[in-house]
Amino acid sequence: MTSEDKRQEPDGGADGSGGGQFPDRVYRSPAGMAGGIVLLAIGVWLAADAVLGGEGRTPWLALAGLLLAVPLVVAFTLRPAVFAGERRLRVRNPFRTIVVPWGAVEAVRAGYSSEVIADGVKYQLWSIPVSLRARKKATRHNERIDAGHPPVARGGLFGGRGVPDLPAGEEAQHKRAPSDRAVDELRELAETHGSEEEAQGKVSVRWSFEVLAPAVAGAVLLAVLLATG
Repeated sequence: MTSEDKRQEPDGGADGSGGGQFPDRVYRSPAGMAGGIVLLAIGVWLAADAVLGGEGRTPWLALAGLLLAVPLVVAFTLRPAVFAGERRLRVRNPFRTIVVPWGAVEAVRAGYSSEVIADGVKYQLWSIPVSLRARKKATRHNERIDAGHPPVARGGLFGGRGVPDLPAGEEAQHKRAPSDRAVDELRELAETHGSEEEAQGKVSVRWSFEVLAPAVAGAVLLAVLLATG
């Protein structure tokens, strides 16, 4: 998971809020995006091969399958993002977009998944996946630092454990898993802006029909082709 800062324009930024200049934070999953691009490339290649070289109903089946698969792949890999602005949090999940004013946030937490609780309802943050492996790795690193031992090196020349140098800079400091760091930042923003008048309001939820409509159309077309074949 990574975050990047973008300057918000006076007439509104990534989170849909107006107001002054504020460095919006955008959280996405690089692994999810990379996987989505690979899946889309494979799907388009297979569909193109079926359309160009297939016979009979094969090209139509391939196009219907592509119409169904592409929106779903985009929804679960490229679409998820969390936009943290000055007034509100905008959560873009696979099939819904949730806008949560900071004043409505009750908690932001990361257990087995990252989630925000607002108005008594829990909303999952798809773009901030929790990695138990990364969390355990950070815990082991912190335990070594607390015990006065140098951190374990990333690896030797042939994949084994290298000989660690003396800890210096960031390697000598405590670490947090990426998802936990992101949740800490969101929790801090909620605590900072939650009491501001501009950050009050109701939670709004919008279904992503731009994703659902083509997926449903592809599913219906594929079902018709299979049923009439």
